[in-house]
Amino acid sequence: MKIFLAGATGAIGKRLVPLLIESGFQVIGTTRTQSRAEGLRAAGAEPIVVNAFDRASLVRAVLAAHPDVVMQQLTDLPPGLDPSQMIEGTRRNARIRSEGTKNLVAAALEAGVSRFIAQSIAWMYAAGPEPHAEDDALDVDAQGTRAITVTGVATLEHFVLASPPIDGIVLRYGHLYGPGTGTDAPGEPPSLHVDAAAAAALVAIEKGRVGIYNIAEANSYISTEKARSELGFEAAYRLGRAVNR
Repeated sequence: MKIFLAGATGAIGKRLVPLLIESGFQVIGTTRTQSRAEGLRAAGAEPIVVNAFDRASLVRAVLAAHPDVVMQQLTDLPPGLDPSQMIEGTRRNARIRSEGTKNLVAAALEAGVSRFIAQSIAWMYAAGPEPHAEDDALDVDAQGTRAITVTGVATLEHFVLASPPIDGIVLRYGHLYGPGTGTDAPGEPPSLHVDAAAAAALVAIEKGRVGIYNIAEANSYISTEKARSELGFEAAYRLGRAVNR
């Protein structure tokens, strides 16, 4: 099976590539810079240098790859989540969630891809009883930078879930920690190790059903029962351990 992984050199992408390769998938991974392409090749993936905002180039790349599954793991955040750059980073990240996802879904539709798995976040729920389940409302009335983020999230999820005949799957990740995330320890809940995030994307290829999954460590803010029961998601997973597929 062939996987088109957009954002293959991001925090999750770097951990996901070896999992996919070890599981027998052929991986075509995107990066925005030529300097990162060789790292992807060394990891066993076929690199493609493309910008998600360049719709025509993205469509050509997906058509040429002819994948079975498209994965959206795109982000555009400052290194180490530098607080001094986070306001602008929030705007860039919202744009890549909305415009980048729109372009990637369009490319997947043109290529006849049947399954699309996308990264979202799990702390954008509107105020209400906790823990939040996947069908609880997003905080669409938020203000300030949170409004920018939730708009990007809602737009991403709309394109992924409402683009038939694609089977869209959204993974709402908790706050990431671990290699490449800028922090080695869990912070504000819901938290999630980057390796467990990558493993959830892997099992979603074969076990995921159309819809949304909360992906995080046990916490009181969101329920992860759906991911655990349907995907076999294990928050304790770390790279190098067998994944339950």
